[in-house]
Amino acid sequence: MSDELDVVLRIARAQAALVKRFDSALGGLHGVSLSDFTALLRLWQAPGGRMRRVDLAEALGLTASGVTRGLAPLERIGLVMRETDARDARVAYAALTETGRERLADMLATAEQIAAEIFSAPAWGQKDVRQLSVLLTQLGGTGLPYHDAPRR
Repeated sequence: MSDELDVVLRIARAQAALVKRFDSALGGLHGVSLSDFTALLRLWQAPGGRMRRVDLAEALGLTASGVTRGLAPLERIGLVMRETDARDARVAYAALTETGRERLADMLATAEQIAAEIFSAPAWGQKDVRQLSVLLTQLGGTGLPYHDAPRR
């Protein structure tokens, strides 16, 4: 087996393990998955806390129908709402509700704690974490830059 294939398989396995860990914690404490959390965080980062659904799909690497399916449970529990464009009825927005904003602050604290546990010293130093971030970006990975955490 080539080194390149070995690395790809290791990344896939690591991703699956991370998703499982985040899903377990976020689901148990907040009733959401990592993908739900990521969508909520993207909405929080967007101007006005809302995005066109097609833009959200692009940001998340999903199809438009995938975003619609993913947002449906978040709409049912009141974290996200659907908005239409007054000028163009064909355009649909996903918007973070006030409840969604409040709950996201708690979710973010949980996610930050899990990430800190995963990358704790002595196994990981800050230099290692930054280097991994650079390498994953070279593979097309994108993070979720934010400056201020959502607050209650």
